[in-house]
Amino acid sequence: MPTLAATVLSPADWAARATAHRDRADALTEGRRERAARGESHAIEDFLFEYYNAKPGQLRRWHPGIGVALQAADAHAEQRWYVTRDGETSLDRAAFAAERGDTALYIRRLLVATAGRAPLLGCFGMHEWAMVYRSADVERRHGLPLRLGSEGTDAAVEANPLVCTHFDAFRFFTPEAVPRNSTQLTRSTQPDSEQPGCLHATMDLYKWCLKLGPAVPGELLLDCFALARDVRRVDMQASPYDVSSYGLSAIAVETPAGKSEYAARQRDFARRAAPLRERLIEVCDAVLA
Repeated sequence: MPTLAATVLSPADWAARATAHRDRADALTEGRRERAARGESHAIEDFLFEYYNAKPGQLRRWHPGIGVALQAADAHAEQRWYVTRDGETSLDRAAFAAERGDTALYIRRLLVATAGRAPLLGCFGMHEWAMVYRSADVERRHGLPLRLGSEGTDAAVEANPLVCTHFDAFRFFTPEAVPRNSTQLTRSTQPDSEQPGCLHATMDLYKWCLKLGPAVPGELLLDCFALARDVRRVDMQASPYDVSSYGLSAIAVETPAGKSEYAARQRDFARRAAPLRERLIEVCDAVLA
């Protein structure tokens, strides 16, 4: 398996990268931090912090990534899994692999399988609709009204096939929606069903960065977070919820025009995700080398 090339950064070089990373992270998380200070929430953007259980401070912490050594890096030397030899501090691959090797192996298997499949573009974002199907009397996951009301939402689900391929979306389907899906997904078969056209599979690149922790370069972490944020907005625009209160227009996937727009967004996200997925596979290879 190929590994990332060994690189040594001077104090000036890595300090500049760390500063640029913190500035970018602060810009990406500004809204979340300001809302938290006011005790407010955002049904769309806060998902990336709450569902993925990550705080802005985690995004702000820069790591050089596995295979990169830092000269005179006292702060990194004190962090978990780092080791200093001959004045150069880097991630201790053996120590990290001993604790996270199984995780890296699973992530690699999932990402390689996903990358090897063609994008499927026929789901039209109906997973979010299936999560509220026949749930008029149930508290919903998002505090937003349904754009078509309960009856209109149910009718849309019944008029469109459910072909969800992502287990972590499928597991939130209502009991009435579960048997309507073309495949009964399970956690154990997730690598067999994941495909690059799925918006949630693309958002999950950010999750895999978090799972791989300091092995992932900070720049790659923020690239995946920024893509996940863009995907999340489209995910909710195509959902049954009325997102107009956030200044967003609906992608009406219950109509032919909405289906066409959604498929176009899927293609674009799949294109943007492909090189990030490959970079994460390289990180896994370096951990497992």
